[in-house]
Amino acid sequence: MFEKVDQKVSFPLLETEMMERWRAEDTFQKSLKLRDGKERFVFYEGPPTANGKPATHHILARAFKDLFGRYKTMRGYYVERKAGWDCHGLPVEIEVEKKLGISGKWQIENEIGIERFNELCRQSVYEYVEDWVKFSERMAFWQDYDNAYWTLTSDYIQSVWWALSEMWKQDLIYKGFRVAPYCTRCATPLSSHELAQGYRDNVPDPSVYIRFRLKNDPKTSILAWTTTPWTLPGNVALAVGPDVVYIKVKEGDEYLILAEARLTVLKEPPNVVERMLGKDLVGLDYEPLYPYSVPEHGKAHYVIQADFVSIDEGTGVVHTAALYGVDDLRVAQEQGIPFKHTVGLDGKFLPYVEKFAGLHVKEADPVIIDDLKARGLLYKAETILHTYPFCWRCGTPLIYYALDAWYIRTTARKYQLIANNNATHWVPDHIRTGRMGDWLENNIDWQFSRSRFWGTPVPIWECGECDEKRMVSSAAELGLKDDAELHRPYIDEVTLPCDKCGGTMKRVPEVLDTWFDSGSMPFAQRAYPRTGHELFAQTFPADFISEAVDQTRGWFYTLLAISTLLFNQNSYRNVICLGHVVDPKGKKASKSRGNVLDPNYLFDTFGSDAVRWYFYTSTQIGENYRTGDAVLRETLQQFFIPLWNCYSFFVTYARLDNFDPPQEPVPVPERHVLDRWLLSKLSGLVHDVVHDMDRYEPVEPARRIQRFVDDLSNWYIRRSRRRFWKSQSDQDKRAAYQTLYEALQTVAQLMAPFAPFVSDAMYRNLAHGVSVHLSDFPNEKPYRDEQVEADMARARQAVEAGLAARDAARLKVRQPLASIALPGEPLPEDIAQIVREELNVKQVTFGAPEVSLDTVITEDLKLEGLAREIVRIIQDRRKKLGLNVEDRIDTRYDADGLVARALDRHADYIKSETLSSTLEAGRDGFDGEQMMLEGEQLWIGLKKR
Repeated sequence: MFEKVDQKVSFPLLETEMMERWRAEDTFQKSLKLRDGKERFVFYEGPPTANGKPATHHILARAFKDLFGRYKTMRGYYVERKAGWDCHGLPVEIEVEKKLGISGKWQIENEIGIERFNELCRQSVYEYVEDWVKFSERMAFWQDYDNAYWTLTSDYIQSVWWALSEMWKQDLIYKGFRVAPYCTRCATPLSSHELAQGYRDNVPDPSVYIRFRLKNDPKTSILAWTTTPWTLPGNVALAVGPDVVYIKVKEGDEYLILAEARLTVLKEPPNVVERMLGKDLVGLDYEPLYPYSVPEHGKAHYVIQADFVSIDEGTGVVHTAALYGVDDLRVAQEQGIPFKHTVGLDGKFLPYVEKFAGLHVKEADPVIIDDLKARGLLYKAETILHTYPFCWRCGTPLIYYALDAWYIRTTARKYQLIANNNATHWVPDHIRTGRMGDWLENNIDWQFSRSRFWGTPVPIWECGECDEKRMVSSAAELGLKDDAELHRPYIDEVTLPCDKCGGTMKRVPEVLDTWFDSGSMPFAQRAYPRTGHELFAQTFPADFISEAVDQTRGWFYTLLAISTLLFNQNSYRNVICLGHVVDPKGKKASKSRGNVLDPNYLFDTFGSDAVRWYFYTSTQIGENYRTGDAVLRETLQQFFIPLWNCYSFFVTYARLDNFDPPQEPVPVPERHVLDRWLLSKLSGLVHDVVHDMDRYEPVEPARRIQRFVDDLSNWYIRRSRRRFWKSQSDQDKRAAYQTLYEALQTVAQLMAPFAPFVSDAMYRNLAHGVSVHLSDFPNEKPYRDEQVEADMARARQAVEAGLAARDAARLKVRQPLASIALPGEPLPEDIAQIVREELNVKQVTFGAPEVSLDTVITEDLKLEGLAREIVRIIQDRRKKLGLNVEDRIDTRYDADGLVARALDRHADYIKSETLSSTLEAGRDGFDGEQMMLEGEQLWIGLKKR
């Protein structure tokens, strides 16, 4: 017997009750044990950092991850759901700095100490773990947290060290003095993929044009442009394009040299006195703007030629500060130009730069501009809006800064990276050759060292005597136990003897880019290669991963790069690359805008299934998700409520009739055409859902399920109601029950990976308490009847056209008409009967050139129409009184004229439709309602028997 269903369901309450039931029954573990020993489907979890609370955007990726874990489990695979935690890096350090009320490396080293600071970082990592676990449970994201991997463990760190040692053996790791994006607050360089995470548009910056006066002709200046005035004290050269045409123009009593193509930057119409090529300018000496970059030995401050000079902006002359630009450093080294830093690692000018000493570079910009203006060297100053990189974690504007750092030579394997990426299935596909492909085409070496504290220590030991270097791959190589604490400062105390000279080797001070940690998870989660060989072989590469689009230059890239360098293949076969969660206006969520959505509010208001379903159906993968109350309310109204109403309808009548699902099924060919149509549609739905899900394209499957539920509600059930209402339990009624039962049970299984809570609540009631997540995903059954589907589609089009004609004639559908003529070929009689009933006409003919409706209403037709209106009135009265669908009633009326005649002539019809045991004139003992019907008085009263 089916349990009674509350039609006024609270989905959030249903979900919390189901969550408790899963916990009590250990449903997740049962689902794993059920498939233990079966073929594996391998999923990798991109580890979140647990030192901050989960937010609404975390629902998105987790919804898609959980979707395929559940789907593949129901398809018979064993799907390990190993959770993971990203424990290192700037996110953790910055959080601890905020709690301590400090900022920057100096305070960490001198006021707090590395030991205490790192211990606080370790504690911080665990702070919100419970929040994440509860969050995952509440949105039905099943993961194995008891066996999660943590990137801070000794096992994990040693696997990361092994990966670096393998790259070292391939001569892919080197130390280089190079210009890198650098955060002055965090005092550390960033990798190119970290840089890509922090760009902001429309950032205001100074745009200044500076006079560089020629030594042999002080009245002539070369005009150069920059948006970083703070680099001007470090200027060592001016670069020109050798084949670019330059001009010398006269303005007042001075002469200016710039590219002819950039004349528009001048303040006055140009008075050209000379033309020359860039190569004619090479070697010209100019007066340094400041004395700080004048070398003690060697030559600087002259014009050089370069291949990076552009005439698309500025003046066609590039101010070159060797230590603060990638191209600047390269050409200075090629030309042998001496250079030294004017700015320290804290982003402040060094003491010897007396005019600006102690000023941060961004603070110094206006001071430098004013100084140059006072000295007559500023030609023009403006402000521009452009795209500029900020630290992806602390939000500080980045600068480009030359320093020693450790690099992985990813450029040496560029074509393997591209080939492995091209062999990967991307959803959407354009990411593969677009965003990801472009990134790989322009790949630069991975700067993987960080001048920080809380991270995997770079396992390189250097000899202080002979500069010999050694890469370590395990704790054992250091004479340490396997579970030794490998973080700073303890690892910094470990020394090694130098095999080359006998000196003492000490570890380099840097820690690893935390993205290297997460990119190593395919093998490091197994403590490979020290252990886990067999398990790693079984679970590499992953069949599926998913994150948002920004991870193309984050986790997706590091997974690809590390596995290519170690194993010459990608570590994932299929990847779903998602857009971002934004507000209804398309704005990114932020506290300052006040548009941050609390995930718990969404769960408690709409239910997590509704949020998940919205993400699956609202837009194509890769697009942004405009999320807010209105669209989630619409999701409930358009899908979950109609679905629940269908389910409630079935259970209500199945309970009344004691329907028994195992009874002998009515052969499908013998069933009503509506049954055959629905089962055909159901069979096609199963086929299409499996086909697309196997291709990692879940949007259309979810939308198809929703369309099927709409067909189920608004066509099948509406057209079949009388078959469930009728008192006799004949074969037709049994077939209707069996058809609707199979449809609901199958829909519950199809939607189980998408909406785990609601589907399980339905399925358990339909399947004697068995969880849908312990069932097999449906297989297509041989119900397809394309002719029936085509005929029914034509019938629905005919109904749509007929209803439009009735609407144009202002005739209610409850008013029967004599006939309608419709275009098209005749329909089979059983389907034509449906058209007649839907249009409420006595006769339908086909083959007409256009829709033609007989609008003549005879008295018989009028009385029949009134009877239908009376049925509606009584049904509304039943609802107001809160009667159950099976409750029989006694009905009384007071009417005259046509209404009374309609009640008399169609009494049996009215009694049958309204479950009225009696239908009699009079008011005695009944409470009723007076109303007007078609201009005549009518009073209706009823009582439950």
